Amino acid sequence: MKESFSYLLEQSFKKIKTKTGSIISGQIIDIKKETVIIDSGLKSESYVPIEQFKNKFGKLEIKIGDYVDVALDSMEDGFGETVLSREKAKKHESWIALKNAYQNSETVIGMISGKVKGGFTIELNDLRAFLPGSLVDIRPIKETSHLENKPIELKIIKIDQKRNNVVVSRKAVIESETSAERNQFLLKLQEGMTVKGVIKNLTDYGAFVDLGGVDGLLHITDMAWKRVKHPSDIVNIGDEIVVKVLKFDREKTRVSLGLKQLTDDPWNSILNRYSEGNKVFGKVTNLTDYGCFVEIEEGIEGLVHISEMDWTNKNIHPNKVANIGDKLQVMILDIDAERRRISLGIKQCKPNPWEIFSKENHKGVRVQGKIKSITDFGIFIGLDGGIDGLVHLSDISWNHTNEKVLAKYKKGNKISAVVLQVDPERERISLGLKQLTEDNFSKYIQQYKKDDIIPGRVLLIQDNIIKVYLGSDVIGILNKKNCLLLFKVNDLIECKFNKFDRKNRVIHILPYKNYTDKNSESIFLKKFKHDIFFKIDQ
Repeated sequence: MKESFSYLLEQSFKKIKTKTGSIISGQIIDIKKETVIIDSGLKSESYVPIEQFKNKFGKLEIKIGDYVDVALDSMEDGFGETVLSREKAKKHESWIALKNAYQNSETVIGMISGKVKGGFTIELNDLRAFLPGSLVDIRPIKETSHLENKPIELKIIKIDQKRNNVVVSRKAVIESETSAERNQFLLKLQEGMTVKGVIKNLTDYGAFVDLGGVDGLLHITDMAWKRVKHPSDIVNIGDEIVVKVLKFDREKTRVSLGLKQLTDDPWNSILNRYSEGNKVFGKVTNLTDYGCFVEIEEGIEGLVHISEMDWTNKNIHPNKVANIGDKLQVMILDIDAERRRISLGIKQCKPNPWEIFSKENHKGVRVQGKIKSITDFGIFIGLDGGIDGLVHLSDISWNHTNEKVLAKYKKGNKISAVVLQVDPERERISLGLKQLTEDNFSKYIQQYKKDDIIPGRVLLIQDNIIKVYLGSDVIGILNKKNCLLLFKVNDLIECKFNKFDRKNRVIHILPYKNYTDKNSESIFLKKFKHDIFFKIDQ
């Protein structure tokens, strides 16, 4: 009995796994604009969207007659058609490939597609995997831009298809690849040799350089002969550089590298190029509270202390004088090649107001200015050029040297003074007020010589001393031990000029005669009476 067609069809279905989700093979029988028609040997042909047969670049991967694996979504979609999926079959193939790679510890290729908490998402054979941040590299790295948007080699360390979970590691690939290279490299690595490397990571204190299986540290102080604020000022991640091996600890596998050591130290010959007093141009590289640093050539920086910035303002803040990046003219004040220090000055490249004043105003010249401040020891007067002169307490009055003489002066008052001394190097100007008038004491002692008879009036009688007013604000001192006459305050007397004390501005006298009665006044005394006894400056 011949078998019916329906019977044969049922038998053929049994040979094909028709369970939903099964992977079956089908033949491409036609390619339309939007669909691909597949014959999988089932009840009907299937129409699969053409997009499922294109690669990531949008190029069609099949042609008519090709056999492809597809996933069976359903035998009947309600319209008598079998529903197939090439996309699900691709994912199935991807899972199989990943499982094989995991079991055989093979390397797979993936690409970072995004950042998530704790790591990165990876596009891996049409599947999504997770790359923990700790497994990106052998050493922790903060910057990963050099890894993004390009294929990277990975190893699968965990796979769970049911939970759709794949965990990968780039660190494992690096460790396996560099192990052999590392051992070979370490055998020939020696201190003093130059090697090539790639900047792998940056920190505040330096850069880690991948030497090919071994990481070396390029410390920030070994990057350049000049002062470096941050490693990124010199190198960037991914840069290929040549460095010198400064130190190699074979036991701990630690390598210290240097970049500046590949060039001559500019400090070694600095004394051949510069000397004190040279004026040079430089660029401001840094500002601090105590001054600014100026680079006068590559690798050579000097400090301009705040005291060397302005002639008249000793506490000026550096940002009032310069900004980072400014080009300034400076003078070299001191070079300490051994300590690698240079002292520079800005004000020395400008006219010195103290020297200008010294040339224009000699001793004895009268100047004018406003009182800037009054202290216990004198008066400061503001002069032309923004400089100050000091009138010491002892140069305010001929007769008084105490603080009482300051009472009649006020800040802001405009006064005249006489130049007594100018010291441009120490930036000091001494002025005098009393020198504006004649010194009565000097004039007085020039009029008399020893044993000359001079008139006077008794001012004060103390224990062993009698003070006598001699006129013109001059005081005489009479020792009681040398006096046989009895004196009272306001007595008119004649004295002998004995000697003088210029420092204390007194005349030492000897008694000669006492006049207690106006009728008994001598002609000599009467001659001077109106000059000295009614014009006493108390």
